Amino acid sequence: MEVSVEQLVYIRDDEYTVARVSADGQGAFVAAGRPLAGVQPGETLRLDGDWDDHPRHGRRLKVTACERVVPSTVRAIQLYLGSGLIRGIGPRLAHAIVSQFGERALTVIDREPARLREVVNIGPVRQAQIVEAWQEQKAIAALMVTLQGFGVSPLLAAKIYQVFGADSEKVLAEDPYQLIGRVRGVAFATADRVALRSGVPETSPQRVKAAVLDRLDAAASGGGHCFLPAPAAVTQTVELIEQDEELVRQALDALVADRRVVVEARDERRVVYSADIHAREQRLTTQLGRLAQARSTLRLRPYQEDQSLDDDQRAAVTMALTTTLSVLTGGPGCGKSHTVKAIATTVRAMGARITLCAPTGKAAKRLSELTGQPATTIHRMLAHEPDPDALFDETPAHADVIVVDEASMLDLHLATRLTAAIPAGSHLLLVGDADQLPSVGPGNVLADLLRVEPIPRVRLTKVFRQAEGSAIIRAAHRVRTGDVPPLPGGGGFWFEELDDPDAIAERVVHLATVAIPRKQQVDPSQVQVLAPMRMGVAGTAELGRRLQERRNPPADDKPEHWSGARVFRAGDRVMPIRNNYDKGVFNGETGTITRVTPEERLLEVTIDDGDPVTYAFDELDDLTHAYAISVHRAQGSEYPIVVAPLVAESGGIMLRRRLLYTLITRARAWVVLVGQRKALDLAIHRLGHPRNTGLTARLDTLDL
Repeated sequence: MEVSVEQLVYIRDDEYTVARVSADGQGAFVAAGRPLAGVQPGETLRLDGDWDDHPRHGRRLKVTACERVVPSTVRAIQLYLGSGLIRGIGPRLAHAIVSQFGERALTVIDREPARLREVVNIGPVRQAQIVEAWQEQKAIAALMVTLQGFGVSPLLAAKIYQVFGADSEKVLAEDPYQLIGRVRGVAFATADRVALRSGVPETSPQRVKAAVLDRLDAAASGGGHCFLPAPAAVTQTVELIEQDEELVRQALDALVADRRVVVEARDERRVVYSADIHAREQRLTTQLGRLAQARSTLRLRPYQEDQSLDDDQRAAVTMALTTTLSVLTGGPGCGKSHTVKAIATTVRAMGARITLCAPTGKAAKRLSELTGQPATTIHRMLAHEPDPDALFDETPAHADVIVVDEASMLDLHLATRLTAAIPAGSHLLLVGDADQLPSVGPGNVLADLLRVEPIPRVRLTKVFRQAEGSAIIRAAHRVRTGDVPPLPGGGGFWFEELDDPDAIAERVVHLATVAIPRKQQVDPSQVQVLAPMRMGVAGTAELGRRLQERRNPPADDKPEHWSGARVFRAGDRVMPIRNNYDKGVFNGETGTITRVTPEERLLEVTIDDGDPVTYAFDELDDLTHAYAISVHRAQGSEYPIVVAPLVAESGGIMLRRRLLYTLITRARAWVVLVGQRKALDLAIHRLGHPRNTGLTARLDTLDL
């Protein structure tokens, strides 16, 4: 049966797709099945399947086979051209093209593109855009067929084409391992499936080397490790590809010779780094040593001590003013922000310059609110370019004192960029809670520095009277010491016990969208859902879908676009998850989708307290929905009310004391935990595994 795709209804993570389609003589109906993966509105499909009656969708075709075909009827051609699949053609222009050329419209675009200028409003520039988009769409469609033949998701076709263009088919045929690290969503398993089905031998050195690199990357991205012990690197690779250890060792030696990995001795053992992480760790060590050993350029003048500070806080102010590299740490309610405010006030009173910054936009905004001083993100500070004609260099990183808040979020990459920008003689003060989660990326910079004895540090431990009244802060400190807070709680901290994961998820959604907003008299936007896991019924992905359905359901007046299993529609709350200096957006900021334009294949996001930013449909991997986010992504942010599920399914792999402590401290007024008591106990009593990093050992070799 030949049908036209009218609308995508639903896509699951396993690519099971539900679409509303239409066929001459059949009218509109729903088709569903995994063979529909990757289809887009406007496409013409040839489907095989079996009919049944669905309680929600009515008459439904359960698809067993799907083939893309060129639309042949005037209606199908107009739907195809007007759907946004061909960038630059919207419904009006599609109607004009079909009115001019009828059933030959696609033939004209493909074989006689110059004739497009016979259509009103198509000049040379638009003609070229249409032809380019047409050729790209043809190539992607062909690539989807190729990928399906390899048993690989056709949803990757557009991403592969975006990177390799016309060479995509050649890369798949000759060296699919090139996809790893260059195409988002392609890990070793996917590239390996293509390679093996293309005839690459299981013992190919190319394959074994790719597997070694994959294990190093998985250790960095999944566990934050900078290196793997050599025996672990070999064992994990052997388990991945089921080959002899000797082959893996030979591949490791070849990678060392190619300078793609580095093997070095550490505590009488051999450890394996990727070349990039090894180089960054060495550079960070050198740069921290340069800052610590430099002679201060700050002219210390007499200043009035802040009498509201306690002895430890005064010691922290003195440390920041007299040492070029130092650390201030402490838990919630212990006065870190008040101390930073005192430091900033003192530096400015001395006539010197200070820059306050944090890893994310929300953390910077919160720092500014707590201190009453201007603050920026580290990324914006580093992106700042001074005016070459200016008499003085006003680069924020060239201030006399640079204070970095939420320093536990600093990974190896950002810390290396930060320290490289700071001139010798400036003072760098890292401020953070050492008991919070470490960075998302590789490294554990704050904790590593606290293990280097010569680096000055002050730990604030006194919980001030105002903070003592907060049930959130009391609960956080009990969790930090491995104790269970009083349950069910009250006055800001609450634990609601449920056992069934699906019931937990539904209760979280109801609390966030109905119960709490009604009781607290707040808008649902003031309630943030956090979750330890991404997958599972109580993970961020499924919770996000349910919250989106309630807070921003589909409507005829809301344009939308499906990207994989995610639908982006006007009104959605979203969060950039990658820094983009060209757009001026950074990881951790939040915004609202204010416009979706299918014919231009673009959507517009208005960043909170910022400007509108445009994303092409092929850039949507840079965005995630912000209805339910991971605790890691919430780090550095604070929300009026936090609701979170606690589920021990799959062993509760992410449940750790640091994660629960960080989760609780993200809330300002209320934190509500919903879930299993065994999951709460697991989170409180389970300590995380230490990260494999070499920064402390390298700094210990320097004369600090």
